[in-house]
Amino acid sequence: MPIELTPQNTLPVDGLHGTLIGRAWVPGKVGGPSPVVLRSDGVFDLSERFATLSELLESPSPLKVVRETQGTLIASVEELLANSTAEPDLGRAFLLAPADLQVIKAAGVTFAASMIERVIEEQAAGDPAKAESVRAIVHSAIGDNLRSIKPGSEQASRLKALLIEQNMWSQYLEVGIGPDAEIFTKAPVLAAVTSGSRIGIHPKSQWNNPEPEVVLAVNSRGQIQGATLGNDVNLRDFEGRSALLLSKAKDNNASCAIGPFIRLFDETFSLDDVRNCVVDLQVKGSDGYVMEGSSSMSQISRDPEDLVAQTLNENHQYPDGFLLYLGTLFAPTEDRDHVGGGFTHKLGDAVSISSQHLGSLHNEVTHSSRATPWTFGVGALFHNLAARGLLPRE
Repeated sequence: MPIELTPQNTLPVDGLHGTLIGRAWVPGKVGGPSPVVLRSDGVFDLSERFATLSELLESPSPLKVVRETQGTLIASVEELLANSTAEPDLGRAFLLAPADLQVIKAAGVTFAASMIERVIEEQAAGDPAKAESVRAIVHSAIGDNLRSIKPGSEQASRLKALLIEQNMWSQYLEVGIGPDAEIFTKAPVLAAVTSGSRIGIHPKSQWNNPEPEVVLAVNSRGQIQGATLGNDVNLRDFEGRSALLLSKAKDNNASCAIGPFIRLFDETFSLDDVRNCVVDLQVKGSDGYVMEGSSSMSQISRDPEDLVAQTLNENHQYPDGFLLYLGTLFAPTEDRDHVGGGFTHKLGDAVSISSQHLGSLHNEVTHSSRATPWTFGVGALFHNLAARGLLPRE
């Protein structure tokens, strides 16, 4: 069933009181993607001042320039959302992922519960049928309360030595409680999809899950400008067979969903709100199946600022900025079809990821081979901007 977006099922609980920016496809003689801002009187195209969302976020004060720039009205909020579907009317504006030239990065194993599930995947070698028995063994050896252990601390080093003695040490525990966080590239530039789109699962995967996460918008100077929601679509069987299959487990067509909008930090929203937010997940199957869960950012083992500093520093730069998935507490273990089978997606699943401050991200599951092919890359973007008279810029 196609997902229908409305202000009621998409916007934060305080509606348009915050500063919501993003990207939309703007129709015209030469249609193309533009940075936009949502206001009470509609959705406004900001491309006359900023050709890309990256350029906007690189400004000294994105909040100030968004408030100072009137822009061009392209649609009402209701009209934009109604046309933001897997097959939009190209003659009207529709929503795009709120990222263009930014690299899309992700931090893994940042919550104790999901860290233990990664260990279980590894021990089960990607076989969901073995997961339950392995889970019991891992819990008896490690326990499930690792929140009190500060990554990289002396206590973490002592635990590592103990687990090595018990032959239970894992590469996932290394990045979970060791000094160095796991930071990887989730998707290529411009490859993300957004709310209303279909998300892709590799057709060979038999064990996979959604990962509801907060995603930070960071500029090239390491300044966190705001946040949005993301689904780090994950193939548990691929990564469980080998961590070297991480790229196949994480990066497939339409496997990176971000949106619906970036909420800039202002008087209504701050980094402390990110630190304390709860991200809710609901999966509804066409067979009547329903799964719900949540991920509380208060339980993250590494502070968001630490993860940003481990991403951008003297060893690695991002001149156009980046978006950073912060990881998830949620790792579904309940059985869907039969005892011991665990959870995995089915085609047609409707996935909703929500947070009071950030709104809701809605997607329908399909195979990555059936999702809309990714054809609009960096070259296409610059040809498009040039054709629209938005390049060169001073």
